Amino acid sequence: MRAGIIQSNYLPWRGYFDFINSVDVFVFHDDLQYTKGDWRNRNRIKTPQGLRWMTVPVHYRQTSQLICETEIDYSRNWRNEHLALINAHLGKSPYVADVRGIVEPIFESKPATISELNIGLIEATCRYLGISTTLRASSDFRLEGAKTERLIHLLTALDATTYVSGPAAKSYLNEHSFRDAGIELEYKTYLYDEYPQLWGPFEGAVSIIDLIANCGPAAAGLIVSQDTSAAYVEEQRAA
Repeated sequence: MRAGIIQSNYLPWRGYFDFINSVDVFVFHDDLQYTKGDWRNRNRIKTPQGLRWMTVPVHYRQTSQLICETEIDYSRNWRNEHLALINAHLGKSPYVADVRGIVEPIFESKPATISELNIGLIEATCRYLGISTTLRASSDFRLEGAKTERLIHLLTALDATTYVSGPAAKSYLNEHSFRDAGIELEYKTYLYDEYPQLWGPFEGAVSIIDLIANCGPAAAGLIVSQDTSAAYVEEQRAA
């Protein structure tokens, strides 16, 4: 069984959904420390003036607080602000109503934490894209250790045979530990076709809502990387 583990992001880019679609079970790593100025509570939308951040305000009280503990700040009506940005900058896109259909019910449910908001939006987007991967949260498990040890503990609890990781993790994963645990390790690659998009030259590093607004149901075929995963399996099989 193939498994992937990533922290939840706010309306993430299409590569995030390609990653989910490439595994059998996907785990939101939500009991890690919350990091400011990251993708947890913000993403970008394309405008005539260039890329613009959509940020969800949160209550950040201490450096040790976890993603799943980070409460959303509703003292500002950020939900209306984000819907206004979508209407203003994606309103001329042919499928912007599909984006509203995804985000508005989650916004209206008023999730308490950034983790709940992100997971709700990602689940709704997966349904739209026809992604049937099983979704779990790391806080459902009693994990031990840090970094690689923690990941292997979780993968073992899932009965995973293959761990699919983002390429950035090469800098800190202890690859031999996966081999010792009998788990194959793969690094996901991201290479996508361009699609019709508003406001000048194509920009791929934007929220999934841009792809959906412009391509609608065809977005399901445009989240698939044109390059296959670079697998760390040769050394394991040769050992």
